[in-house]
Amino acid sequence: MKTTLIVQNLKCGGCAKTITSRLSTLSGIKEVEIDVHTSEVQLRYDTLNDLAMAERLLVNLGYPPEGVENTMVNKAKSFVSCAIGTIN
Repeated sequence: MKTTLIVQNLKCGGCAKTITSRLSTLSGIKEVEIDVHTSEVQLRYDTLNDLAMAERLLVNLGYPPEGVENTMVNKAKSFVSCAIGTIN
């Protein structure tokens, strides 16, 4: 299956690198494509449970999907995730 999520706090290539590398560690996620300009994360996955796990991971990284509350904690997490992606 394939879906596109619009995520919040996606700012740069560092953010995209972190998101891609972390989502790719989930066994049911087969492909991750990110468009920084549109804040789109396109996923190919096996089951709806895999999609739910990916959405939870995005929130934990600070990039909640559109429609999920974007708290100050999420915003702070995204800055850390961005920095890690930029350094790596």
